Amino acid sequence: MTGRGLQETAQALVAGHKGILAADEGDASIETRFESIGIESTEANRRAYRDMLFTTPGAEEFISGVILFDETIRQRALDGSPFPELLHARGLIVGIKADIGAFPLPFAPGETVTEGLDGLRSRLAEYRELGASFAKWRAPIAVGDGLPSDYAVHANTHALARYAAVSQEAGLVPIVEPDLLMDGTHSIGESAAALSRVLQSLYDELHDQRVDLAGTLLKPNMALSGYRAADRAGVEEVAEATLACFYGFVPAAVPGIVFLSGGQSSEDATAHLDAMNRRGPHPWALSFSFSRALQNEALIAWGGKDVEAGQREYLKRARLNAAARAGAYTPGLELETTQA
Repeated sequence: MTGRGLQETAQALVAGHKGILAADEGDASIETRFESIGIESTEANRRAYRDMLFTTPGAEEFISGVILFDETIRQRALDGSPFPELLHARGLIVGIKADIGAFPLPFAPGETVTEGLDGLRSRLAEYRELGASFAKWRAPIAVGDGLPSDYAVHANTHALARYAAVSQEAGLVPIVEPDLLMDGTHSIGESAAALSRVLQSLYDELHDQRVDLAGTLLKPNMALSGYRAADRAGVEEVAEATLACFYGFVPAAVPGIVFLSGGQSSEDATAHLDAMNRRGPHPWALSFSFSRALQNEALIAWGGKDVEAGQREYLKRARLNAAARAGAYTPGLELETTQA
């Protein structure tokens, strides 16, 4: 794919009021989610669950693309078609998780670095053959108690930039995901300061690696108070603090910012996205690439057997997040959409 093709794919992923379904949970993550509803995490159950999501009627009105896991991109739907083929037939762009996970960063207690650069070129070539047009690399970064260190920021943003360069070389749009972990007691100010440091380093590294920013997407979390903080910032404060970080450090050449939900409730993630879009227009599209905040209610409703109930919940959440992209979400829509 040429540079022009990469830019067109990136723009298509954030076109209209659509967003991305992150269905790239690793083995441990999907096992935990299945355990929460009393379902065993077998290959057959994982395949049936993903099939329920991917075949939801009407979801393509609100979802532009789907990020898959290594297992999922190789699986076949219940009708026998490969998942990438099924998604393409519905007009959805196929993505793939490219990293192999986070591991302890040497000489940095409590911090990690994401690995997977070794062999990345050959993996991405195979994923493209399997139908992928974009990729994602997640770098979890601890916040609070003096973290993140400059060492961890540099190690992770350098790896993100190297991955992005290899992805573009392979003809895949790279989504770069610096995931500042929110499970501490830190304030929204500490969160915003850490996010700013990470974004500044990230775009320095992407420039040094000669990455075409117009053919990339940024997948950050929002500037949030730690989930164990005594005083949690409200929706409007989160929107203002998050946008200040982006206006300070994200170049206008980036076509879109596709938020991760980062453990927020479905309603909170949607409300925060809406508040930021109400303050637009912005230089970049502000969209979503949610996992749990798109799937949680659908997973519970599905429960291993009720496909229609699961699809209703997934479609509802996708529709509400599309409304948030337009700055048209209100909490009252939660009830209206359920009744509809």
